[in-house]
Amino acid sequence: MKDLFLQLWQDESGQDLTEYALLLVLIALAAITSMGTLANAIKTVYNTAAKNLATT
Repeated sequence: MKDLFLQLWQDESGQDLTEYALLLVLIALAAITSMGTLANAIKTVYNTAAKNLATT
């Protein structure tokens, strides 16, 4: 049993997949955060354009 645990502890075959998954999660979180900020900026631009069109 001890040998099995040592073998599993030293096995690094799935390490790359885990690193790629963590990197993908970090990129997704950054994208979600920046999209929220971008959405507010776009909303402000459209509201300003609609307000300017309504007054002319």
